[in-house]
Amino acid sequence: MTNILVTGSNGQVGSELRELAKEYEYTFFFTDRESLDITSKEDINNFVTQNNINVIINAAAYTAVDKAEEDEKNADKVNHLAVEFLAEIAKEKNIKLIHISTDYVFDGKNYKPYNEDDVTNPQGVYGKTKLDGEKALQEINPNNSIIIRTSWVYSSFGDNFVKTMLRLGKEKEQLGVIFDQVGTPTYAKYLAKAILDILPNVKNEKVAIYNYSNEGVLSWYDFAKEIMRMAKLDCQINPIETKEYPTPAKRPHYSLLNKSKIKEEFGILIPYWKDSLDECLQALGARK
Repeated sequence: MTNILVTGSNGQVGSELRELAKEYEYTFFFTDRESLDITSKEDINNFVTQNNINVIINAAAYTAVDKAEEDEKNADKVNHLAVEFLAEIAKEKNIKLIHISTDYVFDGKNYKPYNEDDVTNPQGVYGKTKLDGEKALQEINPNNSIIIRTSWVYSSFGDNFVKTMLRLGKEKEQLGVIFDQVGTPTYAKYLAKAILDILPNVKNEKVAIYNYSNEGVLSWYDFAKEIMRMAKLDCQINPIETKEYPTPAKRPHYSLLNKSKIKEEFGILIPYWKDSLDECLQALGARK
């Protein structure tokens, strides 16, 4: 019997894992910050022992990118120290660990899609703490454990760009959206499905890193335009530069991820971003 602990189960990926759970022959234990404090090694250890956990999917993260700039201590607790504790327990108890990370570990100055072994250079607290979590996991090196870096995550659950655009598209006649940040959105449902599909085949002695996002390339402006088109919202989207929309945290200008490694090693197919967006809008009842 495979007993899977899912942390951060009320987040976007965690919620999608919960939706998919019935399709897989695993026993899931979905936890949030109220039911399991992952910043306490003792709490994790007790939970894992009591429930005979043999797989951990760490979908928990401090994802408030701008807030992290002034709340580094708490961001570090969740994105770094908690990962360290999970890795230590995974190693002690021979537990498989799947950890979700981010494109923010890069500086966004590349000119071609990032490979897993490209040089990291986070530009803000969020990216730095996520990279520190990655490094802790790699250093502790529990068997059969991987890191999956992803980007621009959205879902029918939680707060995200798609839902914000749908709301603003109904409220406003026009919106300015950034066109000089380029990457690929990730529908959390397909990231969650990829994790569960590759799970039985994760077998490695050294922590491996993989990239995952949907296929294609676009800007936030392109993304917003397509959301309005699919939802048939009469809101004009205007392209603006990053400098016209200053934020506390610096965003990567280029965060395209090369997915060749995960596709080749696990034989998975990754959907095109427009098809995934279409499906998410249908789930939200917003596709017209």
